[in-house]
Amino acid sequence: MDEIRAKFVDRAEFLTVYIKEAHPEDEWQMTVNEDQGVCYTQPQTLDARVMIANDFIQRFDYSMTLVVDPMENPAEEAYAAWPERLYVIGVDGRVAYKGRKGPFGFDPDELEGWLEAHVPTDAEDTSATGAEAEQI
Repeated sequence: MDEIRAKFVDRAEFLTVYIKEAHPEDEWQMTVNEDQGVCYTQPQTLDARVMIANDFIQRFDYSMTLVVDPMENPAEEAYAAWPERLYVIGVDGRVAYKGRKGPFGFDPDELEGWLEAHVPTDAEDTSATGAEAEQI
């Protein structure tokens, strides 16, 4: 995702929303989480959710802006994002791209292809795609 963000940073804003834990050890733990030493129980408070998000940022040197979904899970519910999913929201506030659910449908390459097809570079003529495509 860092490479995609770097490629489109002048034409799109990137945001990660940390929703409820995707693979908590008290629900559906995956081997990859154990291999990476990333094992948490499902947080029951916002403070616990923020602590896990901060640990993720530090552990993986995550540089993309990350916000935390409140415990009522409004972002997760609005976007059916659990356990993980990629979206593009247009300047009109509507979903322009919706990736498949992860972990197996999580496909950054597909997102990159969509961005390449729909977000013009500064050198490209933007009249065919409309001004809103420049500011996704």
